[in-house]
Amino acid sequence: MTWELFVFLFLAASALVSALLVVSSREIVHSVIALATCFIAVACLFVMLSAEFVAIIQIFVYVGAVVVVILFGIMLTKREIMESERR
Repeated sequence: MTWELFVFLFLAASALVSALLVVSSREIVHSVIALATCFIAVACLFVMLSAEFVAIIQIFVYVGAVVVVILFGIMLTKREIMESERR
């Protein structure tokens, strides 16, 4: 097993696991962090394909802009705690 195959399998597995965490997490902040991890893993896969420009655009647009906007939206909205969740 060459190191390229090992790195590819690690990045692919981390992208899949983080994508599953995005849809299965109950906390939205954890989902956003897993989404950023998935985007970074996909960008690293683009680097392995010698598509550096696409990887940089992936990092700037998705991780840099979309995740930050989602986090600001989450932090600025008021979350009401239901009566059953307080206890």
